[in-house]
Amino acid sequence: MGLSRLAALHGVATSYSPSPDVTVSVPDDTVIAVLAALGVDAGTPEDVRRSLVAAESRSRLLPPTVVVWAGEPLPPALTALPPGSTVTVEPGPADAPPAPGTSWKVPEAASSWKVPETREAVTQTPESVTRTPGAVPGAPEVVTETAGPRPAGWTDPPYGVHRLHVRAPDHHEATATLVVAPARVPQPPERTHGFLVQLYSLLSARSWGMGDLGDLADLAAWAGRTLGSGFIQVNPLHAAVPGRPTDPSPYRPSSRRFPDPVHLHVESVPEYGHVHDRATLDDLRQDAAALSEAVLNKGALIDRDAVWQLKRQALELIAQVPLTPGRRAAYCDFLAEQGQALEDHALWCALAEVHGPDWHSWPEPLRDPRSPGTARARSELLDRVDLHCRLAWLTATQLADAQRAAEDAGMEVGIVHDLAVGVHPAGADTWAQQDAFAHGMSVGAPPDAFNARGQDWGLPPWRPDALAATGYAAFRGLLRGLLAHAGALRIDHVMGLFRLWWVPEGRPPTDGTYVTYDAEAMLAVLVLEAHRAGSAVVGEDLGTVEPGVREALARRGVLGTSVLWFERDWDGDGRPLAPEKWRRDCLATATTHDLPSTAARLTGDHVTLRHRLGLLTRPLEEELTEDVTGTAEWLALLARLRMLPEGDGNEEAAVRAVHRFLRATPARMTGVWLPDTVGDRRPQNLPGTWDQYPNWRLPIADPEGHPVTLEEIAASPRLHGLMEVLRPAKARTAPPGERPA
Repeated sequence: MGLSRLAALHGVATSYSPSPDVTVSVPDDTVIAVLAALGVDAGTPEDVRRSLVAAESRSRLLPPTVVVWAGEPLPPALTALPPGSTVTVEPGPADAPPAPGTSWKVPEAASSWKVPETREAVTQTPESVTRTPGAVPGAPEVVTETAGPRPAGWTDPPYGVHRLHVRAPDHHEATATLVVAPARVPQPPERTHGFLVQLYSLLSARSWGMGDLGDLADLAAWAGRTLGSGFIQVNPLHAAVPGRPTDPSPYRPSSRRFPDPVHLHVESVPEYGHVHDRATLDDLRQDAAALSEAVLNKGALIDRDAVWQLKRQALELIAQVPLTPGRRAAYCDFLAEQGQALEDHALWCALAEVHGPDWHSWPEPLRDPRSPGTARARSELLDRVDLHCRLAWLTATQLADAQRAAEDAGMEVGIVHDLAVGVHPAGADTWAQQDAFAHGMSVGAPPDAFNARGQDWGLPPWRPDALAATGYAAFRGLLRGLLAHAGALRIDHVMGLFRLWWVPEGRPPTDGTYVTYDAEAMLAVLVLEAHRAGSAVVGEDLGTVEPGVREALARRGVLGTSVLWFERDWDGDGRPLAPEKWRRDCLATATTHDLPSTAARLTGDHVTLRHRLGLLTRPLEEELTEDVTGTAEWLALLARLRMLPEGDGNEEAAVRAVHRFLRATPARMTGVWLPDTVGDRRPQNLPGTWDQYPNWRLPIADPEGHPVTLEEIAASPRLHGLMEVLRPAKARTAPPGERPA
């Protein structure tokens, strides 16, 4: 009983329900280990009693973070304060607009306050009114209104992060972080479509062995102008852990705060044309062309390490070119904006070049980013630190160029960046922010219908108590960096804003448990930063979702993700869900990077692939029968809806029908997996495999597995036939490969 109470006080679950009628108890050893990672001693019954007394004796006037939503009643943390308390708000730090402090005294008759009631009113907004970025002029807009005034003397501080002070009549005082946020994130247009692509897989004629930011800008410019597309969603472009071989997964980065310079298009760096050693640059470019040739024509896999080796040498030559006064000023501004976070990241990169990529194995003084030994190393490696700072700046500049190219092409949203759920345990973020992570823990997923063994992703989780104690500074900085050049942000495993499955080191995923986070605070920070950037937010909410999570996200304007094959009437007959019954506020797709391509799904190739790799848990015939039955149900629905006029048996026609169906749903955003446009049958990532399958290393290919370039994709008749069912009528006048007049 004591352990359960102690765990509850720290947000650690002692049981969980994988389905409504099933409850699974968490092993005590797991609970004790998770509490230890949170700094709570529960090793013995006496430790539990002592920790429980300490936890229950800590009475607080305020929680660590208080959230005020614009247009909504004040939270209980403020309205339930002791009568006579004085509340003062100090202007926020540099991340919030300066504003005078505001204070008010809680009336003696606090219990008689009338909490305002909220209601939603639909109003017609004229085109002349300034609207949320991405909203459609003239369309109905949901506005939240409140009935009843704020407490006397209270004026809502400006949107931002502030300090809240309370002094009670008994002279007890408390300080908390106050987050003042809009009610919702900016919304995308009512109806828009775009492409989903793993950037590394998109090679053009000018690529250096893998897709880059120049290719992204070109794809956006072409898709926006020719196809009327509204967005391009890419994989996480976070900085990877260096090494040979580098972990190719974009979802296990060294840092989520800064992008990886391997994505740079070298020739687009302004200083490229002023490098004196042209012969070396030309040799590097020829070697890069050979890498691309091997991938595109000789069956080689994308070799990120070889690409980076060439680009690093070229970028080191480019860095020797002095910056012009204007460029120097821009670089200095970037350094000032990024501050300590960039310096730490660049220093980690420099130290990794000397001591290897796992900071746990570095000399003892260097494992602490604030030690005197680390300070000395910073001075000794100053040139390398500056190089990595400059590379981060160059990459951010090209990210901005890609978003600008999308906007110039008429895209309503532009580039949709992806936020991975966590970081590599040996990377830059865990080194620079050691107190923020739960060491000895890994994020994963409990057993479910798709994986009876559960999952361990090898990513250390953030400590919820550390986030709260720092006013969510690390989360705020992370979001601000990602949203700086994004039309929208996709959040992988968005349920992690509410709770995460922690797995103690050395234990199987089945022995994990859920740890809760302050979802109200996490959402407020997300909405605030998205509002500042004018960016929409898409949450990847597939898999096991806690009750109430989707509703909470929808209330704040965070779109969900709906994948066709999983959209069934699970509360009814289990058959495919009719298009009109899909949710409106979502990104609707036929597949994702972790799932089979549409062609593979329709043909059953994904089942035979898993059979060849020994991944099936049932006989092949049984798996194929189930797969064929499920696919047939969808094809029958498409036929009944007259979306498959060509009839069954035509693969290209079936792919088009699937996307006609997606377009018939009310979904705000329709995403097309770019490999689907050319009939690629290979998944980019096959969960459950490591070296059995070339995850994250495949170029986009045609149905026979022959790689295709961006130029070939743009001219593909198959692509243009598919996009004909999605793109607006005004963009349907151009033949394949040409822009409309």
